[in-house]
Amino acid sequence: MERESMEFDVVIVGAGPAGLSCACRLAQLSQEQQVENRPGLSICVVEKGSEVGAHILSGALFETTALDELFPDWASRQAPLTTPVSHDEFTYLVTEHNHIRLPRFVVPKTMHNSQKNYVISLGELCRWLAVQAEELGVEIFPGFAAATINYADNGAVTGVTTSDMGLDKNGDQKRSFEPGIELKAKYTVFAEGARGHLGKALIEHFDLDRGRQPQHYALGLKEIWQLPDDHPHNTPGFVLHGLGWPLNETHTTGGSFLYHLGDNQVAVGLITDLNYHNPYLNPFEEFQRLKHHPAISQYLTGGQRIGYGARAIAKGGLNSLPKQQFPGGLLIGCDAGTLNFAKIKGCHTAMKSGMLAAEAVFAACLQSGQSPTEPDYQTRFESSWLYTELEQSQNFCATIHRYGNLAGGVINSLEQNVWVPLFKRAAPWQMEDPFADHERLICISHSHPIDYPKPDGVLSFDKASSVYLTATRHEEDQPCHLKLRDPTIPIQVHLAKYAEPAQRYCPAGVYEVIQVNGEPQFQINAANCIHCKTCDIKDPSQNIDWCPPEGGGGPNYRSM
Repeated sequence: MERESMEFDVVIVGAGPAGLSCACRLAQLSQEQQVENRPGLSICVVEKGSEVGAHILSGALFETTALDELFPDWASRQAPLTTPVSHDEFTYLVTEHNHIRLPRFVVPKTMHNSQKNYVISLGELCRWLAVQAEELGVEIFPGFAAATINYADNGAVTGVTTSDMGLDKNGDQKRSFEPGIELKAKYTVFAEGARGHLGKALIEHFDLDRGRQPQHYALGLKEIWQLPDDHPHNTPGFVLHGLGWPLNETHTTGGSFLYHLGDNQVAVGLITDLNYHNPYLNPFEEFQRLKHHPAISQYLTGGQRIGYGARAIAKGGLNSLPKQQFPGGLLIGCDAGTLNFAKIKGCHTAMKSGMLAAEAVFAACLQSGQSPTEPDYQTRFESSWLYTELEQSQNFCATIHRYGNLAGGVINSLEQNVWVPLFKRAAPWQMEDPFADHERLICISHSHPIDYPKPDGVLSFDKASSVYLTATRHEEDQPCHLKLRDPTIPIQVHLAKYAEPAQRYCPAGVYEVIQVNGEPQFQINAANCIHCKTCDIKDPSQNIDWCPPEGGGGPNYRSM
């Protein structure tokens, strides 16, 4: 098949905070080079969402450290940071009725928030970053999903090819067929977010995770609520984090959050660690239960739910971080796993990762006349505040996994509140969790079913009405983008052993077991997919591969 091709100095895959920060920093460096009468760099960003921000979802509490470096004048540029944190609280939800407000001195200092942090919509910040990038000369192409990686004969990455458009369910060409475009680049930067499908392929191809702990993930579910003007608990900038119920009933780790935005809006969510054991656990239903707790419901009662979404979070930290450089490219941001889980923040770290990548790629591009090499990202990374942050919190995730929220929280508090301030580095003990999340499910013969209450339509809702709020759209007549390596495994293996957990861990109702002529059949409702990647992570046989659908398909988040 003949494909159209386009050539750039640098191609960046993904218009999230890492990819756009990389593009902006590269363009800044390129402009400085042009002042010295050297030719500038051609830079392209491809984004699978229908527009920048359409697939972006985060809590989000935002620390400005990286933004201050990238655009010191961000306030005068009208960056969408308008709601500083006014005060924060941390609670332990003991039962479905009771809770304890934790004193500030027992909460890890990394989780303390001040007016230097902002409650934001990450989607809006990315749209703003895209404007800055375009003003600097970067070309941004939304609606184009990078489908495959291209390699040179010497093994170096030479760019990507976007997905073919206009294929029917059987993979045959329709009248509207358009082949994907080959984007050639001297260097390609992959910034797809957590569990990016190309990042996953690169890690395997170059063995980037050799000697590292497995990456660990959580599933973050989030809703936006609109409150009336006279709501008694409408306090812009108020931040509430919680542990305990309902996840503690199944010995599952994770936590909740509730952030007060501007415009009388509240963001509420639940983060469920995907190393959970009980195959009957349903993160979506746990989230619906959470909102009925008095510590949470008081902030929502009288309001209206206007947004819903879900996304996987890479949270393993430094010990799970793969090698990020390889011949012809880099793996950055949450695609690699740079989130600082000790802060429950990843936006500023993703941005800094992108900025370091820009500097490494720019230096490599200056070596004119030479074939692409490995950009020297690692040296810059290890001398940056990003590395210091991740090193100081490297034990955080594994400690929680090994000892649970309470005991693990005490250990983490001692490390972050005593050891790190004294010695400016992580404690000398090395916490490890060598088991991948998908390996932690146990059989239903050793598990207890969970009886979830029906939604009341006031505080709790079903999956169908929730997915409706994501504005998810996919072309119906296209190949299924959720690939089963072995179509027999869901029924022949998982149904008997785990009661087919995909029915429950998916937060969008994509997977079902239905009866056809009295026999169970595994059904994939791919049109419901909101691109959270949980199935790619938690499937116990690693039998599901998430791939991008036709460009532009998926959710269309506005303020998530």
